[in-house]
Amino acid sequence: QVQLVESGGGLVQAGGSLRLSCAASGRSFSTSGMGWFRQAPGEEREFVACMSVSGRSTYYADSVKGRFTIFRDNAKNTVHLQMNSLKLEDTGVYYCAADPTGYGGTDSVRYRYWGQGTLVTVSS
Repeated sequence: QVQLVESGGGLVQAGGSLRLSCAASGRSFSTSGMGWFRQAPGEEREFVACMSVSGRSTYYADSVKGRFTIFRDNAKNTVHLQMNSLKLEDTGVYYCAADPTGYGGTDSVRYRYWGQGTLVTVSS
């Protein structure tokens, strides 16, 4: 079992930055692939970024590549999403997810555990 709690969302102007955090409890975190997804109003949930168990491999959606960075601290059971140069289209609820098989990846169906989400609103 892995319980996930996101924090760090809020209102930010376009061009600004936010850091999202996801605190995990449960012994499976250090062996889980981790991902961030988001859902804009009226849209489907979409992949944002993921990181391997070791943290050495990362993958990003094209829309956020070069602006967002995912990183994890297995000693503290946390994973973060640093978001820079935010755009209006980055607005949405951001979810942290864990795949205890360790694979992770871009497909949401692979993730067994999800946080409740944190709202990011980018204004002009």
